[in-house]
Amino acid sequence: MSEPIDTTELGEKIVNVLKTIYDPEIPVDIYELGLIYDVFVNEDYDVKILMTLTTPNCPVAETLPLEVEEKVKSLNDVNDAEVEITFDPPWTQELMSEEAKLELGML
Repeated sequence: MSEPIDTTELGEKIVNVLKTIYDPEIPVDIYELGLIYDVFVNEDYDVKILMTLTTPNCPVAETLPLEVEEKVKSLNDVNDAEVEITFDPPWTQELMSEEAKLELGML
């Protein structure tokens, strides 16, 4: 039987993958933008990502969640991935990291 995977380590790998995905309208990755609300990993290494979009009528509303799912599924340790979109709470600039605000000249 293979060695169990450390879910904390897997969580870090998932975050690293999320940091490679960018909002096409804002030159900052979706993680630093604050679009990722939560990442859940169960004992079967199924991943559920709770995320939002900058606006409900965001032009990438159809494609961005699929890109997130596909990139997370591409990790060897991930069995499956699912993205759930929520607008509660709605995204605001307050959710952006200091790094993102600096990148966008907001600091």
